[in-house]
Amino acid sequence: MAKPTGFLETKRKGASYRPVAERLRDFKQVMLEIPEDVLTSQASRCMDCGIPFCSNPNSGRGGCPLGNVIPDWNDLVYRGRWEEAITRLHSTNNFPEFTGSICPAPCEAACVLGVNDDPVTIKNVEFKIVSHAWQNGLIKPVIAARRTGKSVAVVGSGPSGLAAAQQLARAGHTVTVFEKNDRIGGLLRYGIPEFKMEKWIIDRRLDQMREEGVSFQTGVHVGADLTPSDLRKNFDAVLLCMGAELPRDLPVEGRDLKGIHFAMEFLPQATKRVHGDKLPPELDILATGKDVIVLGGGDTGSDCVGTSLRQGAKSVTSIELLDEPPKGKNPATPWPMWPMIARGSSSHDEGGTRHFAMTTKRFSGSNGRVEKLHGVRVQFDGPKMTEIPGSEFEMKADVVLLAL
Repeated sequence: MAKPTGFLETKRKGASYRPVAERLRDFKQVMLEIPEDVLTSQASRCMDCGIPFCSNPNSGRGGCPLGNVIPDWNDLVYRGRWEEAITRLHSTNNFPEFTGSICPAPCEAACVLGVNDDPVTIKNVEFKIVSHAWQNGLIKPVIAARRTGKSVAVVGSGPSGLAAAQQLARAGHTVTVFEKNDRIGGLLRYGIPEFKMEKWIIDRRLDQMREEGVSFQTGVHVGADLTPSDLRKNFDAVLLCMGAELPRDLPVEGRDLKGIHFAMEFLPQATKRVHGDKLPPELDILATGKDVIVLGGGDTGSDCVGTSLRQGAKSVTSIELLDEPPKGKNPATPWPMWPMIARGSSSHDEGGTRHFAMTTKRFSGSNGRVEKLHGVRVQFDGPKMTEIPGSEFEMKADVVLLAL
């Protein structure tokens, strides 16, 4: 374990963020790294808890889905043994800089210290380990000792496809990753905004993987440009790592009006602009100077909020169907479950308005474009939802983003 009395002597200190007024002027990452001396004292809070629930994937009820050996690398960081820490972290996680930036940290929800105190700042320790490793040349290509002569096609270049490709290449296989988009990364690149994770972080790993022998082919849509039989004929094995890209629609009156878009039509465009791409005017979705409504209060919805604010939206309003969760602890989701509590993202801290317990009834507009959202407030009795009589409302809307 780390320092036996660390959790008694040191209070939790999480990451800080760039000032709102500054970060709204660009798409650079908003989270700041914790200084090394502060980070080591935070790692010292990891206690000898007997059963580290933080490390145990527990059917979505809390704990790390990857099975990261968290107490081990907390101890190693506290003792300044950074090279051993990154080795232990990499033993379960190919890309800790990805998870250290964007994972919601169910490990912290399951931390035993969190039963009656603030949990260990696990996510920030993880990010600092890999950041320190890159800065000090501790991460190098892992070249297979021998080649197997076998070839594998990996379809999809999101985090699962990349992790699988890296492991297969290190086992000695010849690996080719196929991606239908113009750049590698899948939704990791085009679904996660730049301000949550800058994309050079992906490119740095891709360089490592190329040195390890992985080949990448972009702009190849398997199922259209290449058939499954083509892959089976040219490769010894095929690994399917595609994401689920079918969005949930909102089939209400006026849905066909212009200005209503899925979140995953809107967010990739923002990243493409940061990369310097020019988009056809007829396909361009911009929030600049517009009243924007985001339907959906989850991570994707908050990404739409932060992106709209950076584009200079006139106003941004978030609408969530469910009731606002309770503040603090929620008896319905006790430790070590993922707590259903009121929380906001860095994007919500930047501006806009949030509404809960509302549903959309229809959209209206003129000349084929949306101008208003019409809705009603709702209440829940267990899973049963009912509309509240007399609570109808309407909101001005130039752009509606569906993040359902």
